[in-house]
Amino acid sequence: MALPASAETLRIATFNTDLARDGPGLLLRDILKGADDVLSARAAVDAVAPDIIALQSFDYDLTGAALSAFVEGLGRDYPHRFALLSNTGMPSGVDLNGDRRLGTERDAQGFGRFHGQGGMAILSRYPVLTEAVVDHSAFIWSELEGGLWAAPDVLTEAARPVQRLPTTGHWEVPVAIGQNVLTLLTYHATPPVFDGPEDRNGRRNADETLFWLSRLAEVENPILLGDANLDPARGDGRSEAMQTLLANPLLQDPLAGTDSVVFEQTGPLRVDYVLPAAALRVVDAGLHWPMGDDASRHAVIWVDIAVP
Repeated sequence: MALPASAETLRIATFNTDLARDGPGLLLRDILKGADDVLSARAAVDAVAPDIIALQSFDYDLTGAALSAFVEGLGRDYPHRFALLSNTGMPSGVDLNGDRRLGTERDAQGFGRFHGQGGMAILSRYPVLTEAVVDHSAFIWSELEGGLWAAPDVLTEAARPVQRLPTTGHWEVPVAIGQNVLTLLTYHATPPVFDGPEDRNGRRNADETLFWLSRLAEVENPILLGDANLDPARGDGRSEAMQTLLANPLLQDPLAGTDSVVFEQTGPLRVDYVLPAAALRVVDAGLHWPMGDDASRHAVIWVDIAVP
């Protein structure tokens, strides 16, 4: 179990909750009835007791009812909560995967059975500067300079002006820590599988990570965190993309070589990250595995930094 952060440190975490449901409103229903996976996820967050946490695989609803209900069952309050409607399940209007069918889950901007399935959220004990949030979720993949989208059979002519790069979202979220600002760069990339020999998802996954390289120097005290769905050495993804990100001198990697998920098909992998700016002083770091038969496959990843 993680020790609580001290008054002189700030604990920042990321957690793929594995709480996504197959229909709108079902997550709220299951939170209210105390489903086992919800209780496990809450216990994992409570065990880490972060000051700021990015959540993935958490369904979006317009009023934030599910997020509020989840927080109400936690051991500490997070008065500042932030979520945007994700790209998952968002109709694209075109046949994105080229199967000559329109309107399927794979024709959505990000795979999803409804708009907002498996979205993202941020919980914070410190003010989120919502007016300064930069949302890159509408960024078109074919506009990424040097991106991997240009290979044959990756994007159809109809898809090129439409297909967004972020599967779920790419957010820059400033958080006020006293007189200072930390900027959360958070995302949840597509799995680099479930495609064909063109490696469409593998290429998109890599570009979702490489996108951040152009943003690191543009924000104040960046902390890159989320589920990259990409291990730097193993698995089916293009590991060189994560290697490139981890080698960037503007970031530091407090948990190098630490696995963060166990998939039945692959075994342990490292796909979840909290990467603070190199200029920030890291005091401690670790991970906590949720407990229970219905627990998330992902660990909660946390890093303590000195309060700037």
